[in-house]
Amino acid sequence: MSAQIVTRKNTLVEDPPIAKFLFSDTRMAIVWLVIRVWLGWQWIQASLHKITDPGWVGDGSALKGFWLGALAAPNGKPVISFDWYRSFIQFLLDTQSYTWFAKLVAYGEFLIGVALIIGAFVGLAAFFGALMNWNFIMAGSASTNGFLLLLALLLVLAWKIAGYYGADYFLLRWLGVPWKTTQADQQPAGARATAAAK
Repeated sequence: MSAQIVTRKNTLVEDPPIAKFLFSDTRMAIVWLVIRVWLGWQWIQASLHKITDPGWVGDGSALKGFWLGALAAPNGKPVISFDWYRSFIQFLLDTQSYTWFAKLVAYGEFLIGVALIIGAFVGLAAFFGALMNWNFIMAGSASTNGFLLLLALLLVLAWKIAGYYGADYFLLRWLGVPWKTTQADQQPAGARATAAAK
């Protein structure tokens, strides 16, 4: 059961113990290390053939072909289920955005993979990875994207400790985000409760 900490200005709802353990306890950091390195490698593998293919990093014709396939309607049923997303892809095609967007996809996949493997800004890298997986799914390419999306979302939730064994150990300390002991944390629990009641 979640506890509530009430101060003068707001109410903070405490996370349940299982959520604290999974997403905030550094004992789980080793699990997130394995997940993020595996996921990072998936992104790097997906990017390697793209960053060496002129159809991706040259004229963008590979992405153009993917978008045309996504807009197709075999057997009278469109691949993209949502009209607004189909209109969005059609707009990108009409404006020839594939010429620059393909490079963004190819190098973006690589950078996401590297960031996840070295553990740098894991929450942000996982978020952008999830965004790419979501777009692939919306364009009708299910494949492994649903599973990768799930893992990326879990890494987003675990952002405070997912990079604990990685660059985030230093980066997040430098930014002053987690693992910073505050004066309130050093006070005994009774003193904190008394201070919060005032």
